[in-house]
Amino acid sequence: MNKKRVFVAFAIEDKTTKILFTGMAKNAKVPYEFVDMSVKEPWSEQWKTKCRTKIKGCHGMIVLVSKNLAKADGVLWEVKCAKEEGVKVRGIYIDGATILHKPKELYGTLTESWTWENVKNFIESL
Repeated sequence: MNKKRVFVAFAIEDKTTKILFTGMAKNAKVPYEFVDMSVKEPWSEQWKTKCRTKIKGCHGMIVLVSKNLAKADGVLWEVKCAKEEGVKVRGIYIDGATILHKPKELYGTLTESWTWENVKNFIESL
């Protein structure tokens, strides 16, 4: 079976939580891998082109929904890109975020609490 590739979109302020989140794949023998395009500097057209290529090469996208997400323009662009490319998107609440922190770009997208079952079920549905 081929490994499923899942793009992880997150606000740079949530990098530590993203590392913990993606650590799940490293600590378990799972048939998938996580990829991302995190940047600390403003993103350019070249970044967008490379990012779109990475997103298109993934089976799905998980967006880490936090209190920082609404201000993360790059992540919001990644979500828009995934939807344009027909990549399935799932939101995962982290660090005490709730539906109040879900940006409009994720309206109509199922967003769930961060549990192994929720993550696994999404990936297995791809």
